[in-house]
Amino acid sequence: MLYEFKSKATGSVVMTQPVAERLLKIIGKDPGPTGIIVPEQMPAAIAALQAAVEAERRQGAEPAEAPGGDEEEEAREGRRAITLAQRAWPLIDMLEAAAAADKPVTWGV
Repeated sequence: MLYEFKSKATGSVVMTQPVAERLLKIIGKDPGPTGIIVPEQMPAAIAALQAAVEAERRQGAEPAEAPGGDEEEEAREGRRAITLAQRAWPLIDMLEAAAAADKPVTWGV
């Protein structure tokens, strides 16, 4: 399943289910087929994502790979680790733009 985050302030951001659900849990939203982040919730959501990214950096944690990677591509190019910062950046950017425009971010609607 894919999650498509949408806002009238930005373009869409599409993520795989494991990545999107991890980010939604970080910001305190229940993963599901539909949802909304209203402008009033965005500062806290942005702060939570940034704190999680910083915590991963401080811990020196191995970047998390989403399940279902393309094994053939990994073998060809070597294992490229994707950090939480890389996964969260598109959503953080979207939330910042949507907050500035006072527009909600939705998915599944």
